[in-house]
Amino acid sequence: MINSKTFTGRTAGLALLLAMASIAMPASAQDMELRIGPDGVRPIIRDRDRDVDRRGPPMRGCSEREARAAARDAGLRDPEVVRVTPGRVVVEGFTRRGPDRITFANERGCPEI
Repeated sequence: MINSKTFTGRTAGLALLLAMASIAMPASAQDMELRIGPDGVRPIIRDRDRDVDRRGPPMRGCSEREARAAARDAGLRDPEVVRVTPGRVVVEGFTRRGPDRITFANERGCPEI
């Protein structure tokens, strides 16, 4: 059975918390969330600077790993990236006939040139 005094106190506390949060931070409402758990309602204020990925912007071109995988798919054994420029990625390896070289465009998806 629920104790009415405790239930009323929690409800009043939640209402007070919501009222204070809406007054204190009207412009940054997306930076706050309320988590409801066994220990009650807890406000969580997120720090946007902490959530930012520190590795920098995602790479948009053909990575070395993608170039080696594309070279393997093209039939090259033991592929090794030997040169990366803003326009192309050169991969060397071996075929049945001997050493060979494949050049890929430095774009998403590593299209073969």
